[in-house]
Amino acid sequence: MQVTETKAEGLKREIQIVVPASDLEARLQTRLYEAKDRVQLKGFRPGKVPISHMRKMYGKSMMAEIVNQIINETPRNIIAERNERSAMQPEIVMTEDEGEAEKVLDGKSDFSFTLSYETLPTFELKDTSGIKIERPIVEIADEEVDEQVKRIADSAKTYEPKDGKAETGDRVTMDFVGKVDGEPFDGGTASDSNLVLGSGQFIPGFEDQLIGLAAGDEKVVELTFPEDYGAAHLAGKAATFDVTIKSVAAPLETEIDDELAKKLGIESVARLKEVVREQIESQYGVATRQKVKRQLLDALDETYDFELPEKLVEAEFGNIWTQVQNELTQAGKSFEDEDTTEDEARAEYRRLAERRVRLGLVLSQIGEKANVQITDEELQRAMFEQLRRYPGQEQQLYEYFQKNPDALASLRAPIYEEKVVDHLLAEADVTDKTVTKEELMAEDEDDKALTAAS
Repeated sequence: MQVTETKAEGLKREIQIVVPASDLEARLQTRLYEAKDRVQLKGFRPGKVPISHMRKMYGKSMMAEIVNQIINETPRNIIAERNERSAMQPEIVMTEDEGEAEKVLDGKSDFSFTLSYETLPTFELKDTSGIKIERPIVEIADEEVDEQVKRIADSAKTYEPKDGKAETGDRVTMDFVGKVDGEPFDGGTASDSNLVLGSGQFIPGFEDQLIGLAAGDEKVVELTFPEDYGAAHLAGKAATFDVTIKSVAAPLETEIDDELAKKLGIESVARLKEVVREQIESQYGVATRQKVKRQLLDALDETYDFELPEKLVEAEFGNIWTQVQNELTQAGKSFEDEDTTEDEARAEYRRLAERRVRLGLVLSQIGEKANVQITDEELQRAMFEQLRRYPGQEQQLYEYFQKNPDALASLRAPIYEEKVVDHLLAEADVTDKTVTKEELMAEDEDDKALTAAS
Protein backbone atom coordinates (compact mmCIF):
# COMPACT_ATOMS: atom_id res chain seq x y z
CA MET A 1 0.00 0.00 0.00
CA GLN A 2 1.37 3.39 -1.04
CA VAL A 3 0.48 6.32 1.21
CA THR A 4 1.31 9.84 0.00
CA GLU A 5 0.48 13.10 1.74
CA THR A 6 -0.74 15.54 -0.92
CA LYS A 7 -1.87 18.40 1.34
CA ALA A 8 -0.83 19.68 4.76
CA GLU A 9 -2.21 23.19 5.13
CA GLY A 10 -2.89 24.22 8.71
CA LEU A 11 -5.23 21.55 10.07
CA LYS A 12 -6.21 20.24 6.64
CA ARG A 13 -4.78 16.94 5.44
CA GLU A 14 -5.16 15.07 2.18
CA ILE A 15 -3.70 11.59 1.74
CA GLN A 16 -3.49 9.63 -1.49
CA ILE A 17 -3.73 5.84 -0.96
CA VAL A 18 -2.92 3.32 -3.64
CA VAL A 19 -3.39 -0.39 -3.07
CA PRO A 20 -1.54 -2.32 -5.80
CA ALA A 21 -3.48 -4.91 -7.75
CA SER A 22 -0.97 -7.51 -6.50
CA ASP A 23 -1.98 -6.79 -2.89
CA LEU A 24 -5.67 -7.05 -3.79
CA GLU A 25 -4.97 -10.33 -5.56
CA ALA A 26 -3.14 -11.73 -2.53
CA ARG A 27 -6.06 -10.83 -0.25
CA LEU A 28 -8.52 -12.37 -2.70
CA GLN A 29 -6.54 -15.62 -2.90
CA THR A 30 -6.50 -15.83 0.90
CA ARG A 31 -10.28 -15.39 1.02
CA LEU A 32 -10.86 -17.96 -1.68
CA TYR A 33 -8.75 -20.57 0.10
CA GLU A 34 -10.48 -19.81 3.42
CA ALA A 35 -13.87 -20.26 1.77
CA LYS A 36 -12.93 -23.39 -0.20
CA ASP A 37 -13.93 -25.89 2.46
CA ARG A 38 -17.24 -24.12 3.14
CA VAL A 39 -18.46 -23.72 -0.42
CA GLN A 40 -20.91 -26.29 -1.75
CA LEU A 41 -21.46 -26.28 -5.48
CA LYS A 42 -23.41 -28.76 -7.54
CA GLY A 43 -21.11 -31.21 -9.29
CA PHE A 44 -18.25 -30.82 -6.79
CA ARG A 45 -17.48 -32.67 -3.58
CA PRO A 46 -17.08 -30.49 -0.44
CA GLY A 47 -13.61 -28.91 -0.41
CA LYS A 48 -12.86 -29.97 -3.99
CA VAL A 49 -14.11 -26.88 -5.86
CA PRO A 50 -11.20 -25.55 -7.99
CA ILE A 51 -9.96 -22.11 -6.95
CA SER A 52 -10.27 -20.94 -10.55
CA HIS A 53 -13.96 -21.87 -10.58
CA MET A 54 -14.55 -20.24 -7.19
CA ARG A 55 -12.91 -17.09 -8.49
CA LYS A 56 -15.18 -17.11 -11.51
CA MET A 57 -18.25 -17.52 -9.27
CA TYR A 58 -17.36 -15.32 -6.31
CA GLY A 59 -14.26 -13.30 -7.23
CA LYS A 60 -15.98 -10.00 -7.98
CA SER A 61 -18.22 -10.03 -4.87
CA MET A 62 -15.28 -11.01 -2.66
CA MET A 63 -13.14 -8.26 -4.17
CA ALA A 64 -15.93 -5.76 -3.42
CA GLU A 65 -15.85 -6.92 0.21
CA ILE A 66 -12.05 -6.47 0.28
CA VAL A 67 -12.35 -2.94 -1.13
CA ASN A 68 -15.01 -2.05 1.47
CA GLN A 69 -12.81 -3.43 4.24
CA ILE A 70 -9.89 -1.31 3.03
CA ILE A 71 -12.10 1.79 2.95
CA ASN A 72 -13.41 1.12 6.47
CA GLU A 73 -10.09 0.26 8.12
CA THR A 74 -7.39 2.17 6.29
CA PRO A 75 -8.34 5.78 7.23
CA ARG A 76 -8.40 4.97 10.95
CA ASN A 77 -5.08 3.14 10.77
CA ILE A 78 -3.33 5.82 8.73
CA ILE A 79 -4.47 8.65 11.02
CA ALA A 80 -3.37 6.66 14.09
CA GLU A 81 0.05 5.92 12.55
CA ARG A 82 0.49 9.65 11.93
CA ASN A 83 -0.32 10.37 15.60
CA GLU A 84 -3.17 12.60 14.53
CA ARG A 85 -6.82 12.83 15.51
CA SER A 86 -9.48 13.66 12.96
CA ALA A 87 -11.88 16.43 13.99
CA MET A 88 -14.75 14.75 12.12
CA GLN A 89 -15.39 11.66 10.04
CA PRO A 90 -12.78 11.69 7.24
CA GLU A 91 -14.01 12.19 3.69
CA ILE A 92 -13.13 9.46 1.20
CA VAL A 93 -13.12 10.19 -2.53
CA MET A 94 -12.73 7.40 -5.07
CA THR A 95 -10.48 8.33 -7.94
CA GLU A 96 -11.68 5.67 -10.36
CA ASP A 97 -14.49 6.10 -12.90
CA GLU A 98 -16.97 3.30 -13.49
CA GLY A 99 -14.70 1.55 -15.96
CA GLU A 100 -11.72 1.70 -13.63
CA ALA A 101 -13.88 0.42 -10.77
CA GLU A 102 -14.75 -2.68 -12.81
CA LYS A 103 -11.05 -3.29 -13.47
CA VAL A 104 -10.36 -3.10 -9.72
CA LEU A 105 -13.09 -5.66 -8.99
CA ASP A 106 -11.71 -7.88 -11.73
CA GLY A 107 -8.24 -7.63 -10.13
CA LYS A 108 -6.75 -5.91 -13.18
CA SER A 109 -6.03 -2.49 -11.72
CA ASP A 110 -4.68 -0.80 -8.59
CA PHE A 111 -7.27 0.58 -6.16
CA SER A 112 -6.71 4.22 -5.26
CA PHE A 113 -8.65 6.78 -3.23
CA THR A 114 -8.11 10.09 -1.46
CA LEU A 115 -8.53 10.61 2.27
CA SER A 116 -9.38 14.18 3.36
CA TYR A 117 -9.76 15.35 6.95
CA GLU A 118 -8.97 18.07 9.45
CA THR A 119 -6.86 17.29 12.48
CA LEU A 120 -7.73 18.40 15.97
CA PRO A 121 -5.46 21.32 16.89
CA THR A 122 -2.68 20.91 19.41
CA PHE A 123 -2.22 23.57 22.06
CA GLU A 124 -0.56 23.92 25.42
CA LEU A 125 -2.80 23.94 28.48
CA LYS A 126 -2.45 27.06 30.62
CA ASP A 127 -2.46 27.36 34.40
CA THR A 128 -6.06 27.88 35.53
CA SER A 129 -5.45 28.31 39.26
CA GLY A 130 -5.27 32.09 38.86
CA ILE A 131 -8.71 32.46 37.32
CA LYS A 132 -10.79 34.73 39.52
CA ILE A 133 -14.49 33.95 39.84
CA GLU A 134 -17.07 36.07 41.66
CA ARG A 135 -19.92 33.83 42.79
CA PRO A 136 -23.20 35.77 43.20
CA ILE A 137 -25.18 34.68 46.26
CA VAL A 138 -28.72 35.71 47.22
CA GLU A 139 -29.70 35.66 50.88
CA ILE A 140 -33.26 34.37 51.08
CA ALA A 141 -35.38 36.51 53.39
CA ASP A 142 -38.24 35.05 55.45
CA GLU A 143 -40.55 37.51 53.67
CA GLU A 144 -39.75 35.92 50.30
CA VAL A 145 -40.57 32.48 51.66
CA ASP A 146 -43.83 33.77 53.19
CA GLU A 147 -44.76 35.43 49.90
CA GLN A 148 -44.22 32.19 47.99
CA VAL A 149 -46.23 30.22 50.58
CA LYS A 150 -49.06 32.73 50.19
CA ARG A 151 -49.03 32.21 46.41
CA ILE A 152 -49.26 28.48 47.00
CA ALA A 153 -52.18 29.06 49.36
CA ASP A 154 -53.89 31.23 46.75
CA SER A 155 -53.46 28.52 44.13
CA ALA A 156 -55.12 26.06 46.52
CA LYS A 157 -57.98 28.46 47.22
CA THR A 158 -61.52 27.06 47.19
CA TYR A 159 -64.60 28.83 45.83
CA GLU A 160 -68.32 28.80 46.64
CA PRO A 161 -71.12 29.77 44.23
CA LYS A 162 -72.50 33.28 44.61
CA ASP A 163 -75.46 35.19 43.28
CA GLY A 164 -74.93 38.55 41.68
CA LYS A 165 -72.22 40.14 39.63
CA ALA A 166 -68.64 38.92 39.24
CA GLU A 167 -65.91 40.94 40.93
CA THR A 168 -62.13 40.91 40.76
CA GLY A 169 -60.95 37.74 42.51
CA ASP A 170 -64.11 35.79 41.67
CA ARG A 171 -63.98 32.68 39.50
CA VAL A 172 -66.28 32.53 36.51
CA THR A 173 -67.16 29.42 34.55
CA MET A 174 -67.92 30.24 30.91
CA ASP A 175 -68.24 29.13 27.31
CA PHE A 176 -66.67 31.28 24.61
CA VAL A 177 -66.03 31.38 20.87
CA GLY A 178 -63.20 33.57 19.58
CA LYS A 179 -63.43 35.10 16.11
CA VAL A 180 -61.18 37.08 13.78
CA ASP A 181 -62.90 38.88 10.91
CA GLY A 182 -66.10 37.17 12.00
CA GLU A 183 -64.70 33.65 11.61
CA PRO A 184 -63.84 31.31 14.55
CA PHE A 185 -60.09 30.60 14.83
CA ASP A 186 -58.28 27.48 16.00
CA GLY A 187 -57.86 27.33 19.77
CA GLY A 188 -60.35 30.14 20.35
CA THR A 189 -63.28 28.01 21.52
CA ALA A 190 -63.85 26.47 24.95
CA SER A 191 -66.65 25.12 27.16
CA ASP A 192 -66.88 25.20 30.97
CA SER A 193 -63.63 27.17 31.14
CA ASN A 194 -62.70 28.50 34.59
CA LEU A 195 -61.08 31.91 34.95
CA VAL A 196 -60.20 33.87 38.09
CA LEU A 197 -60.79 37.54 37.27
CA GLY A 198 -57.67 39.60 37.82
CA SER A 199 -55.32 36.62 37.49
CA GLY A 200 -53.97 37.80 34.12
CA GLN A 201 -54.35 34.35 32.57
CA PHE A 202 -56.14 35.59 29.47
CA ILE A 203 -55.30 38.19 26.83
CA PRO A 204 -55.02 41.72 28.26
CA GLY A 205 -58.44 43.36 28.33
CA PHE A 206 -60.42 40.11 28.37
CA GLU A 207 -60.91 39.70 32.11
CA ASP A 208 -61.75 43.34 32.74
CA GLN A 209 -64.77 43.10 30.41
CA LEU A 210 -66.25 40.22 32.44
CA ILE A 211 -66.41 42.18 35.68
CA GLY A 212 -70.04 42.96 36.52
CA LEU A 213 -71.50 39.97 34.65
CA ALA A 214 -73.66 37.36 36.39
CA ALA A 215 -74.61 33.76 35.68
CA GLY A 216 -76.62 33.59 32.46
CA ASP A 217 -75.23 36.82 31.03
CA GLU A 218 -73.84 36.99 27.52
CA LYS A 219 -71.29 39.47 26.22
CA VAL A 220 -69.21 40.08 23.13
CA VAL A 221 -65.68 40.86 24.32
CA GLU A 222 -63.68 42.99 21.90
CA LEU A 223 -59.90 43.21 22.06
CA THR A 224 -56.67 43.15 20.04
CA PHE A 225 -54.04 40.44 20.38
CA PRO A 226 -50.62 41.76 21.47
CA GLU A 227 -48.08 42.31 18.70
CA ASP A 228 -45.76 39.79 20.36
CA TYR A 229 -48.45 37.14 20.86
CA GLY A 230 -47.10 33.60 20.63
CA ALA A 231 -49.36 32.53 17.74
CA ALA A 232 -48.09 34.49 14.74
CA HIS A 233 -51.39 34.25 12.84
CA LEU A 234 -53.17 36.11 15.66
CA ALA A 235 -50.50 38.62 16.72
CA GLY A 236 -51.73 42.22 16.45
CA LYS A 237 -55.16 41.22 15.12
CA ALA A 238 -58.52 42.50 16.38
CA ALA A 239 -60.79 39.75 17.72
CA THR A 240 -64.16 39.21 19.36
CA PHE A 241 -65.20 36.57 21.88
CA ASP A 242 -68.83 35.52 22.27
CA VAL A 243 -68.92 34.77 26.01
CA THR A 244 -71.67 33.07 28.04
CA ILE A 245 -71.26 33.15 31.84
CA LYS A 246 -72.46 29.87 33.32
CA SER A 247 -71.65 30.47 36.99
CA VAL A 248 -69.83 32.82 39.36
CA ALA A 249 -68.02 31.71 42.52
CA ALA A 250 -66.41 33.75 45.29
CA PRO A 251 -63.11 32.76 46.93
CA LEU A 252 -63.04 31.48 50.47
CA GLU A 253 -60.35 32.68 52.81
CA THR A 254 -57.47 30.21 52.97
CA GLU A 255 -55.66 29.89 56.28
CA ILE A 256 -51.93 29.20 56.08
CA ASP A 257 -51.79 26.47 58.70
CA ASP A 258 -51.03 22.78 59.18
CA GLU A 259 -54.36 21.88 57.60
CA LEU A 260 -53.36 23.61 54.34
CA ALA A 261 -49.96 21.88 54.42
CA LYS A 262 -51.62 18.49 54.84
CA LYS A 263 -53.88 19.17 51.86
CA LEU A 264 -50.66 19.67 49.88
CA GLY A 265 -49.23 16.38 51.16
CA ILE A 266 -46.84 17.96 53.70
CA GLU A 267 -47.03 17.25 57.42
CA SER A 268 -46.96 20.83 58.73
CA VAL A 269 -46.81 24.47 57.74
CA ALA A 270 -43.28 24.63 59.18
CA ARG A 271 -42.17 21.85 56.84
CA LEU A 272 -44.01 23.58 53.96
CA LYS A 273 -41.90 26.68 54.52
CA GLU A 274 -38.75 24.55 54.58
CA VAL A 275 -39.70 22.96 51.26
CA VAL A 276 -40.41 26.37 49.74
CA ARG A 277 -37.07 27.72 50.97
CA GLU A 278 -35.29 24.69 49.47
CA GLN A 279 -37.05 25.27 46.14
CA ILE A 280 -36.01 28.93 46.11
CA GLU A 281 -32.44 27.97 47.01
CA SER A 282 -32.42 25.45 44.17
CA GLN A 283 -33.73 28.05 41.71
CA TYR A 284 -31.11 30.59 42.76
CA GLY A 285 -28.46 27.86 42.79
CA VAL A 286 -29.09 27.13 39.11
CA ALA A 287 -28.75 30.83 38.28
CA THR A 288 -25.58 31.12 40.38
CA ARG A 289 -24.06 28.12 38.64
CA GLN A 290 -24.88 29.63 35.25
CA LYS A 291 -23.23 32.95 36.15
CA VAL A 292 -20.15 31.25 37.60
CA LYS A 293 -19.78 28.93 34.62
CA ARG A 294 -20.13 31.86 32.23
CA GLN A 295 -17.29 33.72 34.00
CA LEU A 296 -15.10 30.61 33.85
CA LEU A 297 -15.77 30.02 30.15
CA ASP A 298 -15.17 33.70 29.38
CA ALA A 299 -11.80 33.47 31.13
CA LEU A 300 -10.86 30.36 29.13
CA ASP A 301 -12.05 31.96 25.90
CA GLU A 302 -9.78 34.94 26.52
CA THR A 303 -6.84 32.67 27.37
CA TYR A 304 -6.85 30.41 24.30
CA ASP A 305 -6.56 31.32 20.64
CA PHE A 306 -5.75 28.63 18.07
CA GLU A 307 -6.83 27.49 14.63
CA LEU A 308 -10.16 25.67 14.58
CA PRO A 309 -11.27 22.85 12.25
CA GLU A 310 -13.51 24.58 9.69
CA LYS A 311 -15.90 21.66 9.31
CA LEU A 312 -16.37 21.40 13.07
CA VAL A 313 -17.25 25.10 13.20
CA GLU A 314 -19.56 24.73 10.19
CA ALA A 315 -21.40 21.83 11.84
CA GLU A 316 -21.84 23.76 15.09
CA PHE A 317 -22.97 26.87 13.25
CA GLY A 318 -25.46 24.79 11.25
CA ASN A 319 -27.04 23.47 14.46
CA ILE A 320 -27.27 26.96 15.97
CA TRP A 321 -28.58 28.60 12.80
CA THR A 322 -31.28 25.96 12.31
CA GLN A 323 -32.54 26.54 15.86
CA VAL A 324 -32.47 30.33 15.47
CA GLN A 325 -34.49 30.15 12.25
CA ASN A 326 -37.00 27.73 13.79
CA GLU A 327 -37.52 30.03 16.76
CA LEU A 328 -38.05 33.04 14.49
CA THR A 329 -40.54 31.09 12.39
CA GLN A 330 -42.48 29.91 15.43
CA ALA A 331 -42.62 33.46 16.79
CA GLY A 332 -43.58 34.85 13.39
CA LYS A 333 -40.66 37.28 13.51
CA SER A 334 -37.86 38.37 11.21
CA PHE A 335 -34.30 39.50 11.83
CA GLU A 336 -35.50 43.09 11.40
CA ASP A 337 -37.89 42.57 14.32
CA GLU A 338 -34.83 41.69 16.39
CA ASP A 339 -33.08 44.94 15.33
CA THR A 340 -30.52 43.13 13.19
CA THR A 341 -30.01 41.76 9.69
CA GLU A 342 -29.49 38.21 8.52
CA ASP A 343 -25.83 38.94 7.69
CA GLU A 344 -25.21 40.46 11.13
CA ALA A 345 -26.97 37.54 12.81
CA ARG A 346 -24.93 35.04 10.81
CA ALA A 347 -21.70 36.74 11.86
CA GLU A 348 -22.78 36.80 15.51
CA TYR A 349 -23.78 33.15 15.62
CA ARG A 350 -20.66 32.09 13.72
CA ARG A 351 -18.60 33.74 16.46
CA LEU A 352 -20.68 31.79 18.96
CA ALA A 353 -20.02 28.56 17.03
CA GLU A 354 -16.27 29.26 17.06
CA ARG A 355 -16.39 29.96 20.79
CA ARG A 356 -18.24 26.70 21.45
CA VAL A 357 -15.83 24.64 19.37
CA ARG A 358 -12.78 26.29 20.96
CA LEU A 359 -14.08 25.85 24.50
CA GLY A 360 -15.16 22.29 23.75
CA LEU A 361 -11.64 21.38 22.66
CA VAL A 362 -10.09 23.13 25.67
CA LEU A 363 -12.46 21.48 28.17
CA SER A 364 -11.90 18.11 26.53
CA GLN A 365 -8.12 18.34 26.86
CA ILE A 366 -8.34 19.64 30.43
CA GLY A 367 -10.65 16.77 31.34
CA GLU A 368 -8.35 14.26 29.66
CA LYS A 369 -5.35 15.55 31.58
CA ALA A 370 -7.33 15.51 34.86
CA ASN A 371 -8.60 11.99 34.08
CA VAL A 372 -12.23 13.06 34.36
CA GLN A 373 -14.45 9.98 33.98
CA ILE A 374 -18.18 9.44 33.46
CA THR A 375 -19.53 6.53 35.48
CA ASP A 376 -22.15 4.11 34.16
CA GLU A 377 -24.40 5.24 36.99
CA GLU A 378 -24.18 8.89 35.89
CA LEU A 379 -24.94 7.93 32.30
CA GLN A 380 -27.88 5.76 33.34
CA ARG A 381 -29.25 8.57 35.50
CA ALA A 382 -29.06 10.99 32.57
CA MET A 383 -30.77 8.49 30.29
CA PHE A 384 -33.65 7.87 32.71
CA GLU A 385 -34.03 11.63 33.12
CA GLN A 386 -34.64 11.77 29.38
CA LEU A 387 -37.08 8.87 29.54
CA ARG A 388 -39.19 10.67 32.14
CA ARG A 389 -39.72 13.53 29.70
CA TYR A 390 -41.61 11.27 27.30
CA PRO A 391 -44.25 9.34 29.28
CA GLY A 392 -45.59 6.37 27.37
CA GLN A 393 -42.56 6.21 25.09
CA GLU A 394 -40.02 5.05 27.64
CA GLN A 395 -39.39 1.62 26.10
CA GLN A 396 -38.90 2.93 22.56
CA LEU A 397 -36.58 5.67 23.76
CA TYR A 398 -34.61 3.21 25.92
CA GLU A 399 -34.09 0.92 22.91
CA TYR A 400 -33.05 3.92 20.81
CA PHE A 401 -30.32 4.85 23.28
CA GLN A 402 -29.13 1.24 23.49
CA LYS A 403 -28.84 0.90 19.71
CA ASN A 404 -27.37 4.32 18.92
CA PRO A 405 -23.91 5.13 20.33
CA ASP A 406 -24.23 8.74 19.11
CA ALA A 407 -27.38 9.18 21.20
CA LEU A 408 -25.56 7.98 24.32
CA ALA A 409 -22.65 10.26 23.45
CA SER A 410 -25.05 13.21 23.40
CA LEU A 411 -25.93 12.39 27.02
CA ARG A 412 -22.29 11.93 28.01
CA ALA A 413 -21.05 15.28 26.64
CA PRO A 414 -22.92 17.65 29.01
CA ILE A 415 -22.11 15.48 32.04
CA TYR A 416 -18.42 15.49 31.09
CA GLU A 417 -18.45 19.26 30.59
CA GLU A 418 -20.00 19.91 34.00
CA LYS A 419 -17.46 17.66 35.71
CA VAL A 420 -14.58 19.46 34.01
CA VAL A 421 -16.10 22.77 35.09
CA ASP A 422 -16.25 21.45 38.67
CA HIS A 423 -12.59 20.47 38.41
CA LEU A 424 -11.64 23.95 37.21
CA LEU A 425 -13.70 25.71 39.87
CA ALA A 426 -11.94 23.67 42.54
CA GLU A 427 -8.66 25.18 41.34
CA ALA A 428 -9.91 28.71 40.63
CA ASP A 429 -9.94 31.67 43.02
CA VAL A 430 -13.66 31.85 43.87
CA THR A 431 -15.08 34.54 46.13
CA ASP A 432 -18.73 34.99 47.14
CA LYS A 433 -20.60 38.24 46.58
CA THR A 434 -24.07 38.93 47.99
CA VAL A 435 -26.43 40.28 45.32
CA THR A 436 -30.16 40.92 44.99
CA LYS A 437 -32.34 38.34 43.30
CA GLU A 438 -32.94 40.85 40.47
CA GLU A 439 -29.19 41.10 39.85
CA LEU A 440 -28.81 37.32 39.97
CA MET A 441 -31.67 36.58 37.59
CA ALA A 442 -30.85 39.38 35.13
CA GLU A 443 -29.60 38.30 31.71
CA ASP A 444 -27.25 40.42 29.67
CA GLU A 445 -27.44 40.42 25.89
CA ASP A 446 -24.67 37.83 25.49
CA ASP A 447 -26.44 35.52 27.93
CA LYS A 448 -29.62 35.79 25.85
CA ALA A 449 -27.75 34.90 22.70
CA LEU A 450 -26.11 31.93 24.37
CA THR A 451 -29.42 30.76 25.83
CA ALA A 452 -31.28 31.14 22.55
CA ALA A 453 -28.78 28.93 20.75
CA SER A 454 -28.08 26.35 23.43
